[in-house]
Amino acid sequence: MQPINKARRRLVQWFSAAGGLFAFNEARAHHTDTHWEDRSEHQIVYQCNKAEAEYLEHIMFSVGELIRKHEDNVEVVVACFGKGIHLLGKNPGRPIPKEVQERASSLNSYGVAFHACGNTMKGLKWSEKDLVDYAKVVPIGVEDIMLLQEKGFSYFSW
Repeated sequence: MQPINKARRRLVQWFSAAGGLFAFNEARAHHTDTHWEDRSEHQIVYQCNKAEAEYLEHIMFSVGELIRKHEDNVEVVVACFGKGIHLLGKNPGRPIPKEVQERASSLNSYGVAFHACGNTMKGLKWSEKDLVDYAKVVPIGVEDIMLLQEKGFSYFSW
């Protein structure tokens, strides 16, 4: 498991505090028990192996919902291989909607990791320079999912 993204935690805390002030129009002291451990309580890996717009939109929406609900208490990895790797291409070889690419980039800024399969990249004759900056290359996409599951990640596939 990777450590919690402290920048994301501070951002969420700031938005929570600011939102609370605006919602109540006055500052009120309020204590809640929240998760402040070094690791997230929840971990999930999404399989992304298709390039169809609707499929990718579902994954991005689902990931966003988990981040909204669990804030910094969830670690999310999107494992891209096969046709799904085009989501991470600077110049995708398949039609990937710009909005979906922007959503992936935004989710990454909240700590969501995007893994690119090295085997798929070899088949496409891609190198790391062909990927968006936030993509992490793993040797074998399916092995990456297996190893994450062995570390306690839940697995989700559409």
